[in-house]
Amino acid sequence: MALFTGALPLVPPASGTGASQHDKGPNVVALGGGHGLSASLSALRLLTSELTAVVTVADDGGSSGRLREEYGVLPPGDLRMALSALCDDTDWGRTWRDVMQHRFRPGKGPGGSLDEHAMGNLLIVTLWELLGDTVAGLKWAGALLGARGQVLPMSTEPLTIEGDVRVTAPDGASALQTIRGQARCAVAGSLEHVRLLPEAAPACTEALTAIELADWVILGPGSWYTSVLPHLLLPEMRQALCSTPAKRCLTMNLATDTKETSGMTAADHLDVLRRYAPEFTVDVVLADPASVPDRQEFEQAAAMIGAEVVLGKVGASGRRPVHDPLRLATAYQDIFGNS
Repeated sequence: MALFTGALPLVPPASGTGASQHDKGPNVVALGGGHGLSASLSALRLLTSELTAVVTVADDGGSSGRLREEYGVLPPGDLRMALSALCDDTDWGRTWRDVMQHRFRPGKGPGGSLDEHAMGNLLIVTLWELLGDTVAGLKWAGALLGARGQVLPMSTEPLTIEGDVRVTAPDGASALQTIRGQARCAVAGSLEHVRLLPEAAPACTEALTAIELADWVILGPGSWYTSVLPHLLLPEMRQALCSTPAKRCLTMNLATDTKETSGMTAADHLDVLRRYAPEFTVDVVLADPASVPDRQEFEQAAAMIGAEVVLGKVGASGRRPVHDPLRLATAYQDIFGNS
């Protein structure tokens, strides 16, 4: 499609055109979705310019869900958040980050079609329509934002998360009920038998290549069943994560007992990964001490996936369980250096 001419504009690395690989930092691939992936990217972009985000594409709620249903595209919301997290800390980067994250409020007229849409979602879908290429569209968006790294979808097809939850029938008996969609699964409580549909969906080729060439692969933090686990449910992605020569780091959530993981401990989170992908091993598990009340149980669960536990205060000050980018960057830097 000849709407654009010339080569794709590339943002030069912050360290200059003559920078060595050492100056650029390690080659890192971060996987996840939503706010969890944004947290790891906000930290990692402080350490390296060789950074790739691989993003889940199963969202079916809000603006993303509407665009996915109406246009048959990948849900752009988590991709938008990843791009925004990679914006450079300059006036240009901060301005475009705010533009991407801007959400239209309901207008005064009835039935506004832009109501609650994020501007970045519309921009990404526009690029996809013009270019006819998902990966190229994300590269153009990254170039516009001055993103420090690249953003890729885990699959070039929209995915659906399906899971079973245990419910109590009117007669008092316990039964499994199947629920479908990321939005419903995210508030389901304790999920069982989680699946990705279609089961044989292709992984993004560029994402598989990035994982193969990485020095470090970072999985998590994020919603465990709907942002972290999906990368191990997609067959080609799971194979790439298991066979890569890169070292693997799993970043734990600050809050473990959530609407999606009701009643689960930090050790239970590790057991979930081992149950769904027993061949997947990890080198380092990073956790905030406050989220691991039973350290011995957690270390035993980590050992079952081959991992060493690294404890460090990575949460932000305040009541909300969110990662602090500088503290998380410091923890990652120590882990990379000790390897």
